[in-house]
Amino acid sequence: MNLDSGGRGLGSSASRIGQAPEDNRRNIRPLLAVVPYVMRYKGRALAALVALVVASLATLVLPVAVRRMIDFGFTEQYAGLIHQYFSVLILVAAVLAGASALRYYLVTTLGERIVADLRTRVFDHLTGLSASFFDSSKSGELVSRLSADTTQLKSAVGASVSITLRNLMLFMGSTLMMVVTSPRLSLFVLIVIPIIVLPLVAFGRVVRRRSREAQDTLAEASSYAAELIGAIRTLQAFTNERMAKTRFAGAVTRACDAAFASTMARAWLTGIAIFLVFACVVVILWVGAQDVYEQRITAGRLSQFVIYAVFAAGALGELSQVWGEISQAAGAAERLNELLAIEPEIKSPATPVPLPTPARGDVAFEEVRFSYPTRKDATALDDVTFRVRPGEKVAIVGPSGAGKSTVFHLLLRFYDPQAGAVTIDGVRLADADPRDIRSRIALVPQDAAVFAASIAENIRFGRPGASDADVARAAELAAASEFIGRLPQGMQTQIGERGVLLSGGERQRLAIARAILREAPLLLLDEATSSLDAENETLVKTALGRLMEGRTTLVIAHRLATVLSCDRILVMDQGRIVEQGTHDSLVAQGGLYARLARLQFETTPEPVPVV
Repeated sequence: MNLDSGGRGLGSSASRIGQAPEDNRRNIRPLLAVVPYVMRYKGRALAALVALVVASLATLVLPVAVRRMIDFGFTEQYAGLIHQYFSVLILVAAVLAGASALRYYLVTTLGERIVADLRTRVFDHLTGLSASFFDSSKSGELVSRLSADTTQLKSAVGASVSITLRNLMLFMGSTLMMVVTSPRLSLFVLIVIPIIVLPLVAFGRVVRRRSREAQDTLAEASSYAAELIGAIRTLQAFTNERMAKTRFAGAVTRACDAAFASTMARAWLTGIAIFLVFACVVVILWVGAQDVYEQRITAGRLSQFVIYAVFAAGALGELSQVWGEISQAAGAAERLNELLAIEPEIKSPATPVPLPTPARGDVAFEEVRFSYPTRKDATALDDVTFRVRPGEKVAIVGPSGAGKSTVFHLLLRFYDPQAGAVTIDGVRLADADPRDIRSRIALVPQDAAVFAASIAENIRFGRPGASDADVARAAELAAASEFIGRLPQGMQTQIGERGVLLSGGERQRLAIARAILREAPLLLLDEATSSLDAENETLVKTALGRLMEGRTTLVIAHRLATVLSCDRILVMDQGRIVEQGTHDSLVAQGGLYARLARLQFETTPEPVPVV
């Protein structure tokens, strides 16, 4: 699997997230998934590689100049050349500085661009996943992947990979030049290389495992914090601040401990690598000093070899440090791979059946059975069959948990039934494109979802291309103009996260205005007036009455007074339709609906004692 294509599906189970396959923990193969993103900017990547090569070559030239200066620059015969040597060294330094600066700029901006593309890709993928995935996922963890994990990748692509390539080139170039300079001393180097590399590989595995644990625990802490901050008023109302602080402190402590363990592993890796590298350099330098004493090589050639050995040692030492960062980035890439590999259960068929035009709004359920993926042992709908004809107004009532909202979920194709069929205008929803289905539906949910944006932007969410005049008209029809006019900036007033600056009734009216603006042929009202006072409920009912004209409408209601004007009422209980008819006929039957009506219309509440 890779970050670009999304790979093969893991199903909709969010429990697979965070569980790394054992064979992937021991390598950095997940980072190969970033390659398609790099290839989008081949020119920039190639320019960065050229700058990297030039900088490395400039570095490798320096020891040659030093050797010639030592061997020839201090003799009377070649005294005049010393000025040329130093001039060449200044020129080489200038080339090195320029190429290094260009490499840094190109690689850093390349990392920024790649991570921007990756974040867009992850967000697009998340918005396309099925409702069943979010039923068992934590939004805070998903946001952590979208931010923290992609940032970790940016650090790797924008710095660590570049440093790794530079040091690899420097190491290989220095090794080659050491062989050219002194094959005998190079033999000693080849002997000690395994002594250096093997600990790097062993500790690299530990670092990768520790890094993954640190990222997972940090995501857990972020998820808990996001959940609490989103419900801050409930938290404070129940005076549970101490409990929240204790739990969050525990999550942060676990994340900190995991980070400490990761850092400790990297510290050991760095320390051991540096000691082994420079201890080997000292041994080789001692052997070289014996060769100079016995006149096997010149002092300048020994100096050249030692400088190349130091370059190679420094390159390996720096590789030991960036290896930990690359391992962390590989862990982040692996987590993103797992997320992008999850296939939505609800998606468009390869050849979707087009919905008829113009839309009629003909809805039918045929022997539908359905259980939610997270509660497969509980049947939400059991052999449900009904039809709503174009323009008909049908109410769905019943006790809580009867399956009313599930009917809406299936109509919106958030889920597919396990048996039976749901159709709109004669087309099975499973055969159609979900976006085409939803484009014909306007929804007013019981818990109105509003966003941290302006009033106008929230209403325009129903139809993004709508004009200001259309937005204002929808607000007026939803009885929202009056409270909007009292706001400081009117339509442009920012209402805070989840509309925290508005009352429940005001948020509900925004949701109704959004549905009005959508102008869809099928209208779904889920307790659309539940948060309104008596005066505004009357205004909104009038607006909804105009909105429902010529549209197929399904209304979920607990307050039976709101469904008296519907053409037909479906009574649900335990996932089945147990009664249907008009209000009067259902009352006459003396069944469940009659009992609910008697409780609501005939029961006089007992007076509340005044203390």
